Amino acid sequence: MDAPNPLLSPSPLPHGLPPFADILEEHFEPAFEAGIAEQISELEAIVSGGEPATFANTMVPLERSGQTLRRVEYAFWTLTGTESTAFLRDLEERIAPMLAAHQDAILLNASLYRRITAVRETIGSSPSDTAEMRHLVEQWHRRMMLAGAALDEAAKQQVSRVNQRLSELQSRFESRLLEDTNSLAVVFDDAAELDGLGDSERSAAEAAAKARGLDGRLLLALVLPTSQPALAQLASADARARLMWASRERGAHGGEFDTRETLLEIVRLRAHRARILGFRVHADVATAEETAGSSAAVATMLEPLAPIAAENARRELAELEALAGTEVRAADWPYWAEQLRAQRYALDTASLRPWFEAERVLRDGVFYAATRLYGVSFTERPDLRGWNADTRVFEVRDEDGSTVGLYLLDLYTRDAKRGGAWMHELVTTASLLGQDTAVVANNLNVPKPAAGEPTLLTLDEVSTLFHEFGHALHGLFARATFPSLAGTTHQRDFVEFPSQVNEMWMLWPEVLDHYARHVETGEPLPLKVVSQLRATETFNQGYLTSEYLAAALLDQAWHTLTAEEAEAVQDVGAFEARALARVGLDNPAVPPRYQSSYFQHTFGGGYDARYYGYIWSEVLDADTVEWFKTNGGLTRANGQRFRERLLAVGGTKDPLAAYRDFRGRDAVIEPLLRRRGLA
Repeated sequence: MDAPNPLLSPSPLPHGLPPFADILEEHFEPAFEAGIAEQISELEAIVSGGEPATFANTMVPLERSGQTLRRVEYAFWTLTGTESTAFLRDLEERIAPMLAAHQDAILLNASLYRRITAVRETIGSSPSDTAEMRHLVEQWHRRMMLAGAALDEAAKQQVSRVNQRLSELQSRFESRLLEDTNSLAVVFDDAAELDGLGDSERSAAEAAAKARGLDGRLLLALVLPTSQPALAQLASADARARLMWASRERGAHGGEFDTRETLLEIVRLRAHRARILGFRVHADVATAEETAGSSAAVATMLEPLAPIAAENARRELAELEALAGTEVRAADWPYWAEQLRAQRYALDTASLRPWFEAERVLRDGVFYAATRLYGVSFTERPDLRGWNADTRVFEVRDEDGSTVGLYLLDLYTRDAKRGGAWMHELVTTASLLGQDTAVVANNLNVPKPAAGEPTLLTLDEVSTLFHEFGHALHGLFARATFPSLAGTTHQRDFVEFPSQVNEMWMLWPEVLDHYARHVETGEPLPLKVVSQLRATETFNQGYLTSEYLAAALLDQAWHTLTAEEAEAVQDVGAFEARALARVGLDNPAVPPRYQSSYFQHTFGGGYDARYYGYIWSEVLDADTVEWFKTNGGLTRANGQRFRERLLAVGGTKDPLAAYRDFRGRDAVIEPLLRRRGLA
């Protein structure tokens, strides 16, 4: 490589957008090594100083450190999630332990911990000490304590070895899951097998098959959750069964892509590390930094909901079987639920796709609602490139013309992209570093139709786009002085709250009327259909709540095992069955949203013992929706209050204190119970 490594210097592009066109895979390893070495040197300079620890000589240089490494990581994790290759997957497995060791070199550094502890004892004594400064010190102190900074050196070494091995295993889990998801995509020889799918879905299936060299056939790729979107439309029970079988087999059918031994080792190592850290189980370590505070608090909320949801699901199943005249299996539930919805409410959600053309949903729905609420505007920047030709770049400006940042959208599924939908940050605002704009991205996995045909979204995909855009707004609006508090740096059981709130605008009258126009005629979605959609908001909630709670409580079950209990588990499927039976969510017709062998949230890292966070955040979300409805809805004043008191706060203060500042009180659970039919 004769040209300079573009990762080793700040990006020359607007707002710090990584120069993906110039980045080669071979650039990453030397850039990681250089970034790690740079931050180690910066850390040494902090702890070797002879002066007493102060905020200025400890926290400020600590927050300034690691800028090269941060830049490299943002670009690398973007590509491993969206444009994965064998080279990148191999590098990820090799680099993950190195990054884990580096993280431990910081978090387990006794000298740094002593300095931060000393700053903690004096912070607040000076009038110039801000609330954000105090919050930063508390966050670092808690984080280091939970990482094991107060342990003796032998214990620290044990923790570090475990962390390195865990990082390797989590990367392996994700890599194997991606490979198996691709290998299990379902191929159909006869178009008649896909009766029920619309023209757009058939076109996408044909295009997906052609991309793999399977001309004349059709291919249904798998999305991350257990229930696949096509199940709601496929008229053939055999086709539904094939698709569901493939979905549930991921990582669990032997061979090179099996994830079960990997996840068992992950569980054992997490339980072992918890013991070293002085905790009984990993879930207590994971929740100690969250708003929940403990696994017991999670159980107190979730477990009483399970039997109510399960009973609702049993009633729904009886209704479906009465309609079907036969047994309704897990593969059949989405199809018969749509048939019942059509009969009861005269509403077939699959037939609504022509009203949800992707470009119109984006510009006249998602962007429009944000403009009405927050005054921001979006201008496409075709001169700026994302990580591939399908990734679009938009510049976001405030009402006064100032720039907020860049928003990137990668809509379509492909083999090199991991499943699911997510938001990720490429640049966060941190005034300490002179960075006053953000770069954020949304990723979905919508099947791409043949060239020239419109992209028509399902109702769920529309909801997902609004949801992920809520994360994007959070990242764009967050303002912080220090990098550690920048962007969506929040507890996992709070960070889903802003995105869930943004879902409300999908069916808000002014917004829906603005974007839901027929792709061919331009006619608005009929008022009767709109009222039917609203009438169905609690429809099938027994199923939807049960599948979510099953996954959340399964996550808790794995991570509330003691070290001895974790060692005793040998059979993933048997453990899963016992865990679901214990909470009454073992209905064969309602599998968990994610089964263990493809539970990327928890075994790919990030949501381990914290998948409960979605419903925990939904308490705040449902309460906030009621506030908007009571206070006039889609207004600039309401949007400005939500932006200033919640979204802009980022990680600079306790999130529940920010919520009280916005709402005037703590959230109450009753709106959530009503929404989910659990009251």
